[in-house]
This record gives sequence, C-alpha cells and structure tokens, in this order.
Amino acid sequence: MDQLKVAVIGCGGHAQSHFRMIADEPRLHLAAIAEMDEDRLQKAKSKYRPDHAFDDYQEMIEAVDLDVVYVVTLPGHLMPIVITCLEEGLNVSVEKSPGMNSEDTEMMAEAARDANGKAIVSFNRRYFPEVLAVRRLVSEHGGAVHVGATYNKPLTTLGTLAAADLNPDPIISDAIHHVDLLRWLAGAKEDRAAIPVAVHSEVQDGERPGAHRQNATIRFDSGAIGVLMSHYGVGSRIQRAEVHADDLSAYLEMTQKPQVELYTATAAEDGTTTGKQVKSGLDLKAVGGPKFNETAHFVDCIINDREPWSTLDDAVHTMRLCEAIRRGHKGDIT
Repeated sequence: MDQLKVAVIGCGGHAQSHFRMIADEPRLHLAAIAEMDEDRLQKAKSKYRPDHAFDDYQEMIEAVDLDVVYVVTLPGHLMPIVITCLEEGLNVSVEKSPGMNSEDTEMMAEAARDANGKAIVSFNRRYFPEVLAVRRLVSEHGGAVHVGATYNKPLTTLGTLAAADLNPDPIISDAIHHVDLLRWLAGAKEDRAAIPVAVHSEVQDGERPGAHRQNATIRFDSGAIGVLMSHYGVGSRIQRAEVHADDLSAYLEMTQKPQVELYTATAAEDGTTTGKQVKSGLDLKAVGGPKFNETAHFVDCIINDREPWSTLDDAVHTMRLCEAIRRGHKGDIT
C-alpha cells in the first residue's frame, strides 16, 4: 500500500506529539507543514524534514497533493482551517479543543457530514492502550456503574489563559480530556461514548486569577454515574480516573505514564464476596498493543472506511458537557 501523504498545520508545542506519532506510523509520510511563525516553521522543518514547508496553509493545500491534514492550532483558529480542509476532501485530525465552544464544534461537524474525508478529534486519552484494555474488561463485566476523574493543576501550569481570545475557559481548553474520558469509560457496554443526560455542577473560583475550581456529578444515558473534580491553583498536576462495574474496579494513574490497579470480587460458598487485587496485568495486545494511539486508529479508519471513535459529531456532546460543568448547571442536559 502507498503511504498516505500528511500535512501538519501549526507547529507549536501540541504538534510535537503528532509529529512523533506520524513518524512512528509506517503508513504515513510527512509531505508538508504550515506555520505562520518563522522560527517554529524552521525548527519543525529541520527536525522533521517534510517535503515542503509553507507559511500559508491555503497555499500548501493548493500546491501539495495530500491525503491527511493535522490541524494543531489554538481553539480560536481551528474552525475555518478545519472546514477548509474538509471542503477540499481531506481527512482531518482536529486538535482539542475542537473550537471555542460547542457552536464551533457543531459547525465543523456539519462540514464533516458533507465531506468526502473523515475527521477525528484528538481526545487522546480514549486511545491509550491501558484505557482501552480497562474499557474492554468493564464491558465484559456488564458496563460501568460509576466513573470518576480528577484533573488538577497548579497556577504555574495553566496561568491565567494568557491567549484568552483564542483559548476558551479551563474546562474546555484543558480538563476536557478527562470530561471526555468519563464519557468514554461510561459507554463501554455499548462500545461508544456515553451521552450525558443530566449534570449537577458546583463552581467556586478562587480569588487569584486562574484559580478555577469545579466539581460535578453526571448521569449518563448508559446508566452510569460520573464524578469530575477539577481544580487549578492547587498543589500539583494530578490526573487520575477510576471506573467500577459489577465485581470489578479499576484505578488509573495518568499523571505521567498510565498505570492501572485492578480489583475483582468473587463469591464464596457462604454467599459473601471477597475482593482482591489482580496482579496479572492488562491484555494490551487485544487492543492494538502497547504502542497503539490515535494516529494508528485514524489510519485504520481511513484505509478501512470506518468512522473514528472520536468524531466531531460525538465531540459536540463533550463540549456541551464541559460548558454545563463550567457554568454550574443543575438539571437535565437537552
């Protein structure tokens, strides 16, 4: 099979992981990059050696024969670039957050429905092999009954969202990763991301700029209940998640390299149950292997004409849930 020709639009910090995944995927070839900042453009050109480099993405699209484009910009720049690429018939990877708000995401989703190419949103936690293996176990145990996520950072990590005109509020711009992870884990039984149907959120920001605090309880259409705790201006960057099913509990430490603790309960002859930690580890081979990632999944979808797990249509639900949490919504989500 010929390699798919790839371009990356935006060569800043978030693009570096995409460049690495593209380089590691033998079915892709980096044909071009586009970046307005001359210094970033030259650094990316020297480090990743694309066939072509441009300071104008539209010029790149017109000049280079492409199959796939990664749009890796700040949320405020995403929408017109993504829509242009979709209208050109390209397969498009959309960096999170997919726009400044759910209305932006809906407009991109509408363009994707009318396009010949496919679109994937870079909710990369969905594609961690450890997450997929846990999700597989949860499905075997009848689906999630409870999911939880913690997403905390000190002020030095997030600051005060200096580019506020291009970055949305902290839940959408950052903690969205674990908001989406809750949906993904809660939907294991149906092999889709669960849709939130109600939320009770409490927001209490601190006095210091950037000290955002929010706690939310979420009810999903799958029957699972979710809890999100996300605070900025606390002691450290901590990212954790947990999921519980009948006779199964999994705790995911995701601050650095993902680590998982598994516990199962077994019935005794007297009718009592006993829980124990499972030491055998996860079956990563069954979910694509330890190196599986969103890029591998996207290429599979393009080649085999399948829809990605994190489409723009699906991302609308995550964005709406983020907005509901941030505004302190209490009640059903319509």
